[in-house]
Amino acid sequence: MSSMFGKPRAGGERPPQSPLPECNVAILGCRGAGKSALTVKFLTKRFISEYDPNLEDTYSSEELVDQQPVLLKVMDTADQDGPRNCERYLCWASAFLVVYSIDNRKSFEGCQCYLEVLALHTQGCQRRCPVLLLGNKLDMEQYRQVPSAEGMSLASRFGCLFYEVSACQDFARVQHVFHEAVREVRRQAEWNPPVRPLFISEERPCPPVATPVALPTHHSLATCTFNTLSTVNYKEIPSVAQAKLVTVKSSRAQSKRKAPTLTLLKGFKIF
Repeated sequence: MSSMFGKPRAGGERPPQSPLPECNVAILGCRGAGKSALTVKFLTKRFISEYDPNLEDTYSSEELVDQQPVLLKVMDTADQDGPRNCERYLCWASAFLVVYSIDNRKSFEGCQCYLEVLALHTQGCQRRCPVLLLGNKLDMEQYRQVPSAEGMSLASRFGCLFYEVSACQDFARVQHVFHEAVREVRRQAEWNPPVRPLFISEERPCPPVATPVALPTHHSLATCTFNTLSTVNYKEIPSVAQAKLVTVKSSRAQSKRKAPTLTLLKGFKIF
């Protein structure tokens, strides 16, 4: 079985009865920050310099993170005017990469809006989704407008991890960031395991008046009485069935098995 974009699998065929655990990662940020370049670099080890910024797609790749397989789904978002109409990825993602370009201060300032939206979402959500702040285009160091210290300070303010990478040059570092997102999701699941609530049902009503039970006296001991109470039975609520997510992919993400890579990247110039 071949993976999307022609990326080799970490292992052989997996049995159909053993589906891989899934991790959904949404990539957020202003236009021109390099979200699509990061996505394609991770999936294909290639760099793209031209692409349609209005396209939004979801890709899948089987990864091996810390010797544990995972089906990593990546949503390359295409917000036009900041984090508006963001419900589509807030309810879908289990982790977020918020990206800015180190040579564009406006993209860095736009990241704060995304981080504020994610913080509000976390407050009203029972689960906490990890957030990673990512400074892209490290190869443009000579044109840097955002010092690393500012990125670290913003990440510390919102309690998220911080990295600087180059989608143009460094595949290993880009891969590390995506894998670190998977690790954070796993850590969060270990810290906050799902709780199955309990409710109490009484099989017998408690009598209004206690029934005395006399114990036989021995050796001139006084007679004692005990009140009998109804027994309480604890039952576990059945777990709520999980809704199955169906992702509809656009023509850019659709492919058949063993399809050439270039047919999957419409409008992309690959180096």
